[in-house]
Amino acid sequence: MENFDYLCDEKIFQGTITLHINKKLKTFLSVSTLRVPSLAASVAPVAVLLFALLGVIFFIGPSAVADYSQLALLGATALALVLSIASGTLSRRGIVLGFRRSARQILPAVPMLIFIAMVSATWMLSGVVPLLIDTGLRLLDPHIFLVVTCVACSIISVLTGSSWSTIATIGVAFMGIGTVMGFHPGWVAGAIISGAYFGDKVSPLSDTTVVASSACGVDLFKHIRYLMLTSLPAMAVALGAFAIAGFTSDLSSAQGGVEIRGLLAEHFNLTPWVLVIPAITFLLIVLRIPTVVVLFCSSMLGFAGIFVFQPHILNLDMAGVWTKALGMLWSETVFSTGNAVFDDLVSTSGITGMLGTVALVLCAMLFGTAMIATGMLDTLTNALTRRLTSRFSLVGATVGSGLFLNSCTADQYLSIIIGGNMYRNAYRRFGLEPRLLSRTLEDSVSVTSVLIPWNSCGVTQSAVLGVATLTYLPFCIFNYMSPLMSLLMAYTGLGIKQLRTAALRHV
Repeated sequence: MENFDYLCDEKIFQGTITLHINKKLKTFLSVSTLRVPSLAASVAPVAVLLFALLGVIFFIGPSAVADYSQLALLGATALALVLSIASGTLSRRGIVLGFRRSARQILPAVPMLIFIAMVSATWMLSGVVPLLIDTGLRLLDPHIFLVVTCVACSIISVLTGSSWSTIATIGVAFMGIGTVMGFHPGWVAGAIISGAYFGDKVSPLSDTTVVASSACGVDLFKHIRYLMLTSLPAMAVALGAFAIAGFTSDLSSAQGGVEIRGLLAEHFNLTPWVLVIPAITFLLIVLRIPTVVVLFCSSMLGFAGIFVFQPHILNLDMAGVWTKALGMLWSETVFSTGNAVFDDLVSTSGITGMLGTVALVLCAMLFGTAMIATGMLDTLTNALTRRLTSRFSLVGATVGSGLFLNSCTADQYLSIIIGGNMYRNAYRRFGLEPRLLSRTLEDSVSVTSVLIPWNSCGVTQSAVLGVATLTYLPFCIFNYMSPLMSLLMAYTGLGIKQLRTAALRHV
Protein backbone atom coordinates (compact mmCIF):
# COMPACT_ATOMS: atom_id res chain seq x y z
CA MET A 1 0.00 0.00 0.00
CA GLU A 2 1.40 3.44 -0.90
CA ASN A 3 0.02 6.76 0.27
CA PHE A 4 2.93 8.94 -0.86
CA ASP A 5 4.09 10.08 -4.29
CA TYR A 6 7.85 9.87 -4.39
CA LEU A 7 9.93 12.88 -5.33
CA CYS A 8 13.07 12.48 -7.37
CA ASP A 9 15.30 14.12 -4.78
CA GLU A 10 15.41 11.91 -1.68
CA LYS A 11 16.48 14.73 0.66
CA ILE A 12 13.68 16.99 -0.47
CA PHE A 13 11.27 14.11 -0.10
CA GLN A 14 12.39 13.25 3.42
CA GLY A 15 12.25 16.93 4.39
CA THR A 16 8.70 17.11 3.05
CA ILE A 17 7.72 14.02 5.04
CA THR A 18 9.32 15.43 8.22
CA LEU A 19 7.40 18.69 7.83
CA HIS A 20 4.22 16.69 7.25
CA ILE A 21 4.87 14.66 10.43
CA ASN A 22 5.50 17.79 12.52
CA LYS A 23 2.20 19.26 11.36
CA LYS A 24 0.50 15.98 12.26
CA LEU A 25 2.06 16.05 15.74
CA LYS A 26 0.81 19.60 16.40
CA THR A 27 -2.68 18.51 15.37
CA PHE A 28 -2.45 15.41 17.56
CA LEU A 29 -1.36 17.42 20.58
CA SER A 30 -4.08 20.03 20.04
CA VAL A 31 -6.67 17.25 20.11
CA SER A 32 -5.26 15.28 23.00
CA THR A 33 -4.79 18.30 25.30
CA LEU A 34 -8.46 19.30 25.28
CA ARG A 35 -9.09 17.10 28.33
CA VAL A 36 -7.47 13.91 29.49
CA PRO A 37 -9.69 10.83 29.84
CA SER A 38 -8.93 8.36 32.61
CA LEU A 39 -6.89 5.24 32.00
CA ALA A 40 -9.84 3.00 32.90
CA ALA A 41 -12.12 4.74 30.41
CA SER A 42 -9.42 4.55 27.74
CA VAL A 43 -8.84 0.83 28.26
CA ALA A 44 -12.56 -0.05 28.14
CA PRO A 45 -13.16 0.27 24.33
CA VAL A 46 -10.03 -1.72 23.49
CA ALA A 47 -10.92 -4.40 26.05
CA VAL A 48 -14.47 -4.67 24.69
CA LEU A 49 -13.14 -5.01 21.14
CA LEU A 50 -10.64 -7.72 22.05
CA PHE A 51 -13.05 -9.67 24.25
CA ALA A 52 -15.75 -9.51 21.57
CA LEU A 53 -13.39 -10.94 18.97
CA LEU A 54 -12.11 -13.58 21.38
CA GLY A 55 -15.73 -14.53 22.03
CA VAL A 56 -16.33 -14.93 18.31
CA ILE A 57 -13.25 -17.13 18.01
CA PHE A 58 -14.25 -19.29 20.99
CA PHE A 59 -17.96 -19.71 20.27
CA ILE A 60 -18.09 -19.55 16.46
CA GLY A 61 -14.58 -20.08 15.15
CA PRO A 62 -11.62 -18.09 13.76
CA SER A 63 -13.10 -17.97 10.26
CA ALA A 64 -16.02 -15.88 11.59
CA VAL A 65 -13.82 -13.03 12.84
CA ALA A 66 -14.03 -11.16 9.52
CA ASP A 67 -17.84 -11.39 9.57
CA TYR A 68 -18.22 -10.00 13.08
CA SER A 69 -15.30 -7.55 13.21
CA GLN A 70 -17.44 -4.71 11.84
CA LEU A 71 -19.94 -5.06 14.69
CA ALA A 72 -17.17 -5.33 17.27
CA LEU A 73 -15.45 -2.20 15.93
CA LEU A 74 -18.69 -0.21 15.83
CA GLY A 75 -19.56 -1.31 19.36
CA ALA A 76 -16.13 -0.29 20.65
CA THR A 77 -16.43 3.03 18.80
CA ALA A 78 -19.82 3.72 20.38
CA LEU A 79 -18.48 2.86 23.84
CA ALA A 80 -15.52 5.21 23.40
CA LEU A 81 -17.84 8.08 22.43
CA VAL A 82 -20.31 7.40 25.25
CA LEU A 83 -17.57 7.26 27.89
CA SER A 84 -16.01 10.40 26.48
CA ILE A 85 -19.33 12.26 26.57
CA ALA A 86 -19.99 11.06 30.12
CA SER A 87 -16.58 12.25 31.31
CA GLY A 88 -16.77 15.54 29.41
CA THR A 89 -13.65 14.85 27.31
CA LEU A 90 -15.37 14.91 23.91
CA SER A 91 -15.44 18.02 21.74
CA ARG A 92 -16.67 18.73 18.26
CA ARG A 93 -13.27 20.07 17.28
CA GLY A 94 -11.58 16.90 18.49
CA ILE A 95 -13.93 14.69 16.47
CA VAL A 96 -13.42 16.75 13.31
CA LEU A 97 -9.63 16.76 13.60
CA GLY A 98 -9.48 13.10 14.56
CA PHE A 99 -11.71 12.11 11.66
CA ARG A 100 -9.70 14.14 9.19
CA ARG A 101 -6.44 12.54 10.24
CA SER A 102 -7.81 9.00 10.36
CA ALA A 103 -9.66 9.39 7.07
CA ARG A 104 -6.62 10.88 5.35
CA GLN A 105 -4.65 7.76 6.25
CA ILE A 106 -7.25 5.05 5.61
CA LEU A 107 -9.62 6.29 2.89
CA PRO A 108 -6.94 6.03 0.15
CA ALA A 109 -7.09 2.27 0.76
CA VAL A 110 -10.70 2.07 -0.46
CA PRO A 111 -10.09 2.67 -4.20
CA MET A 112 -7.02 0.44 -3.93
CA LEU A 113 -9.18 -2.37 -2.57
CA ILE A 114 -11.63 -1.97 -5.46
CA PHE A 115 -8.85 -2.02 -8.05
CA ILE A 116 -7.18 -5.00 -6.36
CA ALA A 117 -10.47 -6.89 -6.71
CA MET A 118 -10.55 -5.94 -10.40
CA VAL A 119 -6.92 -7.03 -10.91
CA SER A 120 -7.62 -10.35 -9.21
CA ALA A 121 -10.61 -11.02 -11.47
CA THR A 122 -9.10 -9.82 -14.75
CA TRP A 123 -5.72 -11.48 -14.28
CA MET A 124 -7.53 -14.78 -13.72
CA LEU A 125 -10.00 -14.47 -16.58
CA SER A 126 -7.42 -13.11 -19.05
CA GLY A 127 -5.23 -16.16 -18.47
CA VAL A 128 -2.31 -14.56 -16.58
CA VAL A 129 -2.79 -16.47 -13.34
CA PRO A 130 -3.74 -19.75 -15.08
CA LEU A 131 -0.52 -19.57 -17.12
CA LEU A 132 1.56 -18.91 -13.99
CA ILE A 133 -0.15 -21.80 -12.18
CA ASP A 134 0.48 -24.14 -15.10
CA THR A 135 4.14 -23.08 -15.26
CA GLY A 136 4.59 -23.49 -11.53
CA LEU A 137 3.06 -26.95 -11.52
CA ARG A 138 5.42 -28.00 -14.32
CA LEU A 139 8.64 -26.52 -12.96
CA LEU A 140 8.45 -26.27 -9.15
CA ASP A 141 9.42 -29.11 -6.84
CA PRO A 142 6.79 -29.29 -4.05
CA HIS A 143 9.53 -29.80 -1.44
CA ILE A 144 11.08 -26.39 -2.11
CA PHE A 145 7.88 -24.64 -3.17
CA LEU A 146 7.42 -22.64 0.06
CA VAL A 147 11.03 -21.44 0.02
CA VAL A 148 10.83 -20.44 -3.66
CA THR A 149 7.54 -18.64 -3.00
CA CYS A 150 8.99 -16.65 -0.10
CA VAL A 151 12.18 -15.71 -1.98
CA ALA A 152 10.34 -14.76 -5.19
CA CYS A 153 7.87 -12.53 -3.31
CA SER A 154 10.81 -10.94 -1.46
CA ILE A 155 12.63 -10.05 -4.67
CA ILE A 156 9.54 -8.63 -6.36
CA SER A 157 8.62 -6.63 -3.26
CA VAL A 158 12.15 -5.17 -2.99
CA LEU A 159 12.01 -4.11 -6.65
CA THR A 160 8.52 -2.62 -6.41
CA GLY A 161 8.53 -1.41 -2.80
CA SER A 162 4.96 -2.62 -2.37
CA SER A 163 3.81 -5.72 -0.49
CA TRP A 164 0.20 -5.08 -1.54
CA SER A 165 1.03 -5.14 -5.26
CA THR A 166 3.19 -8.24 -4.86
CA ILE A 167 0.51 -10.20 -3.02
CA ALA A 168 -2.31 -9.07 -5.33
CA THR A 169 -0.43 -10.24 -8.43
CA ILE A 170 2.20 -12.97 -8.14
CA GLY A 171 0.98 -13.93 -4.66
CA VAL A 172 -2.40 -15.02 -6.02
CA ALA A 173 -0.67 -17.32 -8.52
CA PHE A 174 1.50 -18.90 -5.83
CA MET A 175 -1.62 -19.39 -3.71
CA GLY A 176 -3.19 -21.39 -6.53
CA ILE A 177 -0.07 -23.49 -7.11
CA GLY A 178 0.30 -24.33 -3.43
CA THR A 179 -3.35 -25.29 -3.14
CA VAL A 180 -3.07 -27.75 -6.00
CA MET A 181 0.13 -29.20 -4.53
CA GLY A 182 -1.78 -30.00 -1.35
CA PHE A 183 -0.21 -27.53 1.10
CA HIS A 184 -2.23 -26.15 3.98
CA PRO A 185 -3.41 -22.69 2.83
CA GLY A 186 -1.89 -21.13 5.94
CA TRP A 187 1.60 -22.30 4.92
CA VAL A 188 1.24 -20.89 1.41
CA ALA A 189 -0.18 -17.56 2.57
CA GLY A 190 2.49 -17.36 5.27
CA ALA A 191 5.30 -17.83 2.75
CA ILE A 192 3.77 -15.21 0.41
CA ILE A 193 3.23 -12.65 3.16
CA SER A 194 6.61 -13.26 4.83
CA GLY A 195 8.43 -12.68 1.56
CA ALA A 196 6.36 -9.71 0.47
CA TYR A 197 6.69 -7.89 3.80
CA PHE A 198 10.42 -8.59 4.08
CA GLY A 199 10.93 -7.00 0.65
CA ASP A 200 8.65 -4.08 1.47
CA LYS A 201 10.46 -3.52 4.76
CA VAL A 202 14.00 -3.30 3.32
CA SER A 203 13.21 -1.64 -0.02
CA PRO A 204 14.26 2.02 -0.45
CA LEU A 205 11.15 2.39 -2.63
CA SER A 206 8.77 1.43 0.19
CA ASP A 207 6.62 4.18 1.66
CA THR A 208 6.57 2.64 5.17
CA THR A 209 10.38 2.48 5.15
CA VAL A 210 10.64 6.13 4.15
CA VAL A 211 8.04 7.19 6.73
CA ALA A 212 9.77 5.27 9.55
CA SER A 213 13.19 6.75 8.79
CA SER A 214 11.81 10.27 8.35
CA ALA A 215 9.66 10.12 11.50
CA CYS A 216 12.82 9.43 13.52
CA GLY A 217 15.18 11.72 11.60
CA VAL A 218 17.34 8.89 10.23
CA ASP A 219 19.00 8.71 6.81
CA LEU A 220 17.04 6.26 4.66
CA PHE A 221 19.93 3.97 3.72
CA LYS A 222 21.39 3.98 7.23
CA HIS A 223 17.94 2.91 8.40
CA ILE A 224 17.81 0.07 5.86
CA ARG A 225 21.32 -1.17 6.74
CA TYR A 226 20.42 -1.19 10.41
CA LEU A 227 17.20 -3.06 9.61
CA MET A 228 19.25 -5.93 8.22
CA LEU A 229 20.51 -6.83 11.71
CA THR A 230 17.03 -8.00 12.66
CA SER A 231 15.46 -8.65 9.25
CA LEU A 232 18.04 -11.10 7.90
CA PRO A 233 18.01 -13.40 10.97
CA ALA A 234 14.20 -13.29 11.01
CA MET A 235 14.08 -14.20 7.32
CA ALA A 236 16.65 -16.97 7.83
CA VAL A 237 14.44 -18.51 10.52
CA ALA A 238 11.41 -18.19 8.22
CA LEU A 239 13.15 -19.82 5.26
CA GLY A 240 14.37 -22.63 7.51
CA ALA A 241 10.85 -23.24 8.75
CA PHE A 242 9.45 -23.18 5.20
CA ALA A 243 12.12 -25.65 4.06
CA ILE A 244 11.28 -28.03 6.91
CA ALA A 245 7.56 -27.68 6.19
CA GLY A 246 8.16 -28.41 2.51
CA PHE A 247 9.93 -31.69 3.23
CA THR A 248 7.66 -32.81 6.08
CA SER A 249 4.18 -31.69 4.96
CA ASP A 250 1.69 -34.40 4.12
CA LEU A 251 0.88 -33.68 0.47
CA SER A 252 -1.45 -36.64 0.10
CA SER A 253 -4.30 -34.17 -0.42
CA ALA A 254 -2.68 -32.94 -3.66
CA GLN A 255 -5.39 -32.75 -6.30
CA GLY A 256 -3.40 -34.11 -9.23
CA GLY A 257 -1.31 -31.50 -11.00
CA VAL A 258 -1.71 -33.25 -14.35
CA GLU A 259 -5.51 -33.15 -14.12
CA ILE A 260 -5.53 -29.47 -13.08
CA ARG A 261 -3.15 -28.58 -15.89
CA GLY A 262 -5.39 -30.39 -18.35
CA LEU A 263 -8.41 -28.40 -17.18
CA LEU A 264 -6.43 -25.15 -17.37
CA ALA A 265 -5.47 -25.92 -20.96
CA GLU A 266 -9.06 -26.85 -21.77
CA HIS A 267 -10.65 -23.67 -20.40
CA PHE A 268 -7.90 -21.09 -21.03
CA ASN A 269 -5.62 -20.14 -23.87
CA LEU A 270 -2.26 -20.53 -22.11
CA THR A 271 -0.26 -18.38 -24.49
CA PRO A 272 2.90 -16.69 -23.15
CA TRP A 273 1.68 -13.46 -24.74
CA VAL A 274 -0.54 -12.90 -21.70
CA LEU A 275 2.66 -12.13 -19.77
CA VAL A 276 2.62 -8.74 -21.49
CA ILE A 277 0.03 -7.72 -18.87
CA PRO A 278 2.23 -8.33 -15.76
CA ALA A 279 5.30 -7.05 -17.64
CA ILE A 280 3.67 -3.66 -18.27
CA THR A 281 2.33 -3.63 -14.70
CA PHE A 282 5.77 -4.14 -13.16
CA LEU A 283 7.26 -1.56 -15.51
CA LEU A 284 4.75 1.00 -14.21
CA ILE A 285 5.66 0.08 -10.64
CA VAL A 286 9.39 0.45 -11.29
CA LEU A 287 8.72 3.85 -12.87
CA ARG A 288 7.17 4.87 -9.52
CA ILE A 289 3.72 5.50 -10.93
CA PRO A 290 1.26 5.89 -7.98
CA THR A 291 -0.06 2.52 -6.85
CA VAL A 292 -3.71 3.39 -7.41
CA VAL A 293 -2.94 4.30 -11.03
CA VAL A 294 -0.87 1.13 -11.49
CA LEU A 295 -3.65 -1.09 -10.16
CA PHE A 296 -6.25 0.63 -12.33
CA CYS A 297 -4.09 0.32 -15.46
CA SER A 298 -3.32 -3.30 -14.62
CA SER A 299 -7.00 -4.13 -14.23
CA MET A 300 -7.79 -2.46 -17.56
CA LEU A 301 -4.97 -4.39 -19.24
CA GLY A 302 -6.41 -7.58 -17.79
CA PHE A 303 -9.89 -6.58 -18.91
CA ALA A 304 -8.64 -6.05 -22.46
CA GLY A 305 -6.77 -9.34 -22.21
CA ILE A 306 -10.05 -11.20 -21.73
CA PHE A 307 -11.19 -10.00 -25.19
CA VAL A 308 -7.80 -10.64 -26.82
CA PHE A 309 -6.68 -13.93 -25.26
CA GLN A 310 -9.84 -15.56 -23.86
CA PRO A 311 -12.70 -14.51 -26.19
CA HIS A 312 -14.41 -17.89 -25.69
CA ILE A 313 -15.16 -16.93 -22.08
CA LEU A 314 -17.21 -13.98 -23.30
CA ASN A 315 -18.68 -15.80 -26.31
CA LEU A 316 -18.21 -12.83 -28.63
CA ASP A 317 -20.95 -14.00 -30.97
CA MET A 318 -23.64 -13.39 -28.38
CA ALA A 319 -25.50 -10.14 -27.80
CA GLY A 320 -24.82 -8.11 -24.68
CA VAL A 321 -21.14 -9.07 -24.51
CA TRP A 322 -20.18 -5.78 -22.83
CA THR A 323 -22.80 -6.34 -20.16
CA LYS A 324 -21.35 -9.77 -19.49
CA ALA A 325 -17.78 -8.47 -19.44
CA LEU A 326 -18.58 -5.67 -17.01
CA GLY A 327 -20.54 -8.14 -14.93
CA MET A 328 -17.36 -10.20 -14.54
CA LEU A 329 -15.70 -7.17 -12.97
CA TRP A 330 -18.58 -6.43 -10.65
CA SER A 331 -19.79 -9.86 -9.50
CA GLU A 332 -18.58 -13.43 -9.23
CA THR A 333 -17.67 -15.62 -12.19
CA VAL A 334 -18.15 -19.30 -11.43
CA PHE A 335 -16.70 -22.27 -13.32
CA SER A 336 -18.56 -25.57 -13.07
CA THR A 337 -16.37 -28.38 -14.38
CA GLY A 338 -17.12 -31.02 -11.76
CA ASN A 339 -13.63 -30.66 -10.26
CA ALA A 340 -14.18 -28.73 -7.02
CA VAL A 341 -10.52 -27.77 -6.61
CA PHE A 342 -10.27 -26.36 -10.13
CA ASP A 343 -13.59 -24.53 -9.81
CA ASP A 344 -12.52 -22.89 -6.55
CA LEU A 345 -9.12 -22.09 -8.04
CA VAL A 346 -10.29 -20.14 -11.10
CA SER A 347 -13.66 -18.73 -10.00
CA THR A 348 -13.57 -15.02 -9.16
CA SER A 349 -15.67 -12.84 -6.87
CA GLY A 350 -15.24 -9.43 -8.52
CA ILE A 351 -15.78 -6.12 -6.79
CA THR A 352 -18.72 -7.40 -4.74
CA GLY A 353 -16.37 -9.88 -3.08
CA MET A 354 -14.31 -6.96 -1.75
CA LEU A 355 -17.20 -4.88 -0.40
CA GLY A 356 -17.13 -6.63 2.98
CA THR A 357 -13.45 -5.76 3.28
CA VAL A 358 -14.18 -2.13 2.39
CA ALA A 359 -16.85 -2.01 5.10
CA LEU A 360 -14.40 -3.42 7.64
CA VAL A 361 -11.77 -0.83 6.72
CA LEU A 362 -14.32 1.98 7.16
CA CYS A 363 -15.39 0.61 10.56
CA ALA A 364 -11.73 0.45 11.59
CA MET A 365 -11.36 4.07 10.51
CA LEU A 366 -14.26 5.09 12.77
CA PHE A 367 -12.73 3.24 15.72
CA GLY A 368 -9.38 4.94 15.12
CA THR A 369 -11.14 8.30 14.88
CA ALA A 370 -12.88 7.77 18.23
CA MET A 371 -9.72 6.64 20.03
CA ILE A 372 -7.65 9.54 18.68
CA ALA A 373 -10.24 12.32 18.90
CA THR A 374 -11.29 11.53 22.49
CA GLY A 375 -7.70 11.52 23.73
CA MET A 376 -7.99 7.88 24.82
CA LEU A 377 -5.15 6.79 22.56
CA ASP A 378 -2.91 9.46 24.07
CA THR A 379 -3.76 8.30 27.60
CA LEU A 380 -3.01 4.68 26.76
CA THR A 381 0.29 5.42 25.05
CA ASN A 382 1.43 7.61 27.95
CA ALA A 383 0.65 4.75 30.32
CA LEU A 384 2.80 2.43 28.20
CA THR A 385 5.84 4.73 28.33
CA ARG A 386 6.04 5.29 32.10
CA ARG A 387 8.75 3.87 34.34
CA LEU A 388 11.14 2.88 31.57
CA THR A 389 14.50 2.23 33.22
CA SER A 390 16.43 -0.02 30.82
CA ARG A 391 17.31 -0.36 27.19
CA PHE A 392 15.34 -3.59 26.97
CA SER A 393 12.25 -2.08 28.61
CA LEU A 394 12.41 0.92 26.26
CA VAL A 395 12.61 -1.25 23.14
CA GLY A 396 10.00 -3.60 24.62
CA ALA A 397 7.65 -0.68 25.24
CA THR A 398 8.20 0.49 21.65
CA VAL A 399 7.36 -2.97 20.33
CA GLY A 400 4.28 -3.22 22.57
CA SER A 401 3.15 0.26 21.58
CA GLY A 402 3.57 -0.59 17.90
CA LEU A 403 1.33 -3.63 18.21
CA PHE A 404 -1.13 -1.65 20.30
CA LEU A 405 -1.24 1.29 17.87
CA ASN A 406 -1.75 -1.09 14.96
CA SER A 407 -4.77 -2.46 16.80
CA CYS A 408 -6.21 0.93 17.73
CA THR A 409 -5.60 3.01 14.61
CA ALA A 410 -5.98 0.11 12.12
CA ASP A 411 -3.37 1.86 9.99
CA GLN A 412 0.38 1.30 9.90
CA TYR A 413 1.31 4.79 8.69
CA LEU A 414 -0.43 6.57 11.55
CA SER A 415 1.02 4.04 14.00
CA ILE A 416 4.57 4.74 12.78
CA ILE A 417 4.13 8.52 12.98
CA ILE A 418 2.60 8.45 16.47
CA GLY A 419 5.16 5.91 17.71
CA GLY A 420 8.07 7.96 16.41
CA ASN A 421 6.84 11.09 18.14
CA MET A 422 6.08 9.20 21.35
CA TYR A 423 9.55 7.76 21.85
CA ARG A 424 11.94 10.11 20.06
CA ASN A 425 12.76 12.14 23.19
CA ALA A 426 13.02 9.03 25.36
CA TYR A 427 15.66 7.47 23.08
CA ARG A 428 17.54 10.76 22.94
CA ARG A 429 17.34 11.16 26.73
CA PHE A 430 18.83 7.70 27.28
CA GLY A 431 21.59 8.23 24.72
CA LEU A 432 20.32 5.68 22.20
CA GLU A 433 20.59 6.11 18.44
CA PRO A 434 17.47 7.29 16.59
CA ARG A 435 18.00 4.49 14.09
CA LEU A 436 17.27 2.01 16.91
CA LEU A 437 13.85 3.64 17.23
CA SER A 438 13.20 3.65 13.48
CA ARG A 439 14.19 -0.03 13.24
CA THR A 440 12.04 -1.02 16.19
CA LEU A 441 9.05 0.78 14.70
CA GLU A 442 9.46 -1.10 11.43
CA ASP A 443 9.87 -4.40 13.29
CA SER A 444 6.76 -3.85 15.40
CA VAL A 445 4.44 -1.87 13.11
CA SER A 446 5.14 -2.39 9.40
CA VAL A 447 5.30 -6.18 9.44
CA THR A 448 2.69 -6.92 12.11
CA SER A 449 -0.16 -4.88 10.64
CA VAL A 450 -1.02 -7.81 8.37
CA LEU A 451 -1.53 -10.06 11.42
CA ILE A 452 -4.39 -7.99 12.89
CA PRO A 453 -7.81 -9.02 11.47
CA TRP A 454 -9.27 -5.50 11.45
CA ASN A 455 -6.15 -3.61 10.34
CA SER A 456 -6.33 -2.40 6.73
CA CYS A 457 -3.40 -4.67 5.82
CA GLY A 458 -4.88 -7.72 7.53
CA VAL A 459 -8.32 -7.44 5.95
CA THR A 460 -6.86 -6.74 2.49
CA GLN A 461 -4.45 -9.66 2.35
CA SER A 462 -7.05 -12.01 3.82
CA ALA A 463 -9.52 -11.02 1.08
CA VAL A 464 -6.94 -11.20 -1.73
CA LEU A 465 -5.54 -14.60 -0.78
CA GLY A 466 -8.85 -16.05 0.38
CA VAL A 467 -7.37 -17.14 3.73
CA ALA A 468 -8.61 -15.83 7.10
CA THR A 469 -6.13 -13.67 9.00
CA LEU A 470 -6.10 -15.96 12.02
CA THR A 471 -5.57 -18.96 9.72
CA TYR A 472 -2.37 -17.62 8.15
CA LEU A 473 -1.11 -15.80 11.29
CA PRO A 474 0.83 -18.78 12.78
CA PHE A 475 2.61 -19.32 9.46
CA CYS A 476 3.77 -15.72 8.85
CA ILE A 477 7.03 -16.57 10.55
CA PHE A 478 9.04 -13.56 9.38
CA ASN A 479 6.32 -11.17 10.54
CA TYR A 480 6.37 -12.24 14.16
CA MET A 481 10.08 -13.10 14.27
CA SER A 482 10.92 -9.46 13.45
CA PRO A 483 9.69 -7.96 16.75
CA LEU A 484 11.20 -10.91 18.61
CA MET A 485 14.56 -10.21 16.97
CA SER A 486 14.25 -6.56 17.99
CA LEU A 487 13.79 -7.65 21.60
CA LEU A 488 16.69 -10.11 21.38
CA MET A 489 19.03 -7.45 19.97
CA ALA A 490 17.97 -5.03 22.72
CA TYR A 491 18.68 -7.67 25.38
CA THR A 492 22.11 -8.61 24.03
CA GLY A 493 23.08 -5.12 22.89
CA LEU A 494 24.37 -6.47 19.57
CA GLY A 495 24.81 -3.61 17.10
CA ILE A 496 23.40 -1.03 19.52
CA LYS A 497 25.62 2.00 20.06
CA GLN A 498 25.40 4.14 23.19
CA LEU A 499 25.83 7.73 22.04
CA ARG A 500 26.55 9.08 25.52
CA THR A 501 26.46 8.08 29.14
CA ALA A 502 22.89 7.95 30.39
CA ALA A 503 21.06 6.78 33.47
CA LEU A 504 19.79 3.70 31.67
CA ARG A 505 20.32 0.08 32.61
CA HIS A 506 21.08 -2.17 29.63
CA VAL A 507 18.65 -4.94 30.55
